[in-house]
Amino acid sequence: YNALAAAAAALDPVQDGLTLSWDRHSLEGFEQHPIADLCRRYDLIVLDHPHVGEAVAGDGLLPLEDLFDAGEIAAWGRDVIGPCLRSYHYAGRHWALPLDAATQVMAIRPDLIDGPVPETWAQVLDLAARRPVALSLAGPHAVLSFQSICTALGEPPAEADPELFVGRQTGMEALDLMTRLAATSPPAVANLNPIGILGAMAAGSSVALCPLIYGYVNYTRAQPGHAPLRFANAPRQQPGGRPGSTLGGTGIGISRNALVTPALLDHLRWLMARGTQAGFIPDHDGQPSLRSAWADPAVNGRWGDFYRATTDTLENAFVRPRHPGAIAFQTAASAVIRMALSDRRPHADIIDDLQSLYTASRRPGMER
Repeated sequence: YNALAAAAAALDPVQDGLTLSWDRHSLEGFEQHPIADLCRRYDLIVLDHPHVGEAVAGDGLLPLEDLFDAGEIAAWGRDVIGPCLRSYHYAGRHWALPLDAATQVMAIRPDLIDGPVPETWAQVLDLAARRPVALSLAGPHAVLSFQSICTALGEPPAEADPELFVGRQTGMEALDLMTRLAATSPPAVANLNPIGILGAMAAGSSVALCPLIYGYVNYTRAQPGHAPLRFANAPRQQPGGRPGSTLGGTGIGISRNALVTPALLDHLRWLMARGTQAGFIPDHDGQPSLRSAWADPAVNGRWGDFYRATTDTLENAFVRPRHPGAIAFQTAASAVIRMALSDRRPHADIIDDLQSLYTASRRPGMER
């Protein structure tokens, strides 16, 4: 928000031919608010990629192909890190510009762990036996963490077969791992969203490490009463394996209600430009989406090496399903997983429940 607001405030209505103002809502609103409502009320919408199918089904957004030439879109596809632009591709078109890049990574209080930072899930479990290790489970994050673990285990959900959420063996192994960690996860952070967990980590000693949590670069800096956090790649199943992580980040979508002018398009181009991505956006607490910014030594120097330390995870992040029922599925599946971590139902039954929810969320004929 800070970067977008500062960029809007710098516009001169006369010189630039454009006036912008941004409203913001909570993290929970960003994750769950109906995208159709936002498309009716706003010209520009910052969205998460699982909302894309819902937005397209409601005819709420303009495709980038109607606004920018194919060469520009292809260049952004080459320049952004990981699958950031691809995550907004649905039904044959792109529906948002990937302004901000984020994925689940590992957050650490270096002064509270003994020994090296874990690289594998086995090492995370070993650390959890000695130090407080938290799971991020509130809101949709239970199923997001589950999907990340499945990815590390070698089976990204719904990827090989769009009709199958996850195979039974992989799903049960992921639930077993989460159950073991949940048994020792600090109760004080059980109901907190990622921002709340990171704040608790920085402010006290209740959490030494969170193996899967969306990275917020501003927590790398010490503040009064807050220790700096360190971030690392998400855990892998085996050394050298794929770090399992579920892509987050944000894209800017253009509503069909917007009056699209050359000035507006130029402003969006400026937000995606290399100089902006490596300078203005990180200078205003944003997390750029261009690979060149993530590799920039000056950017890393200002932000505790956050970008370099988590690049491998973002390059390999899992892209969630984006069909119109994806957001409702996330909510329902997370509730099922949270219950599974505390009750004694067989995990095979939980996988069946997740598959039933996933199947019910899909509409025949809609693409992922």
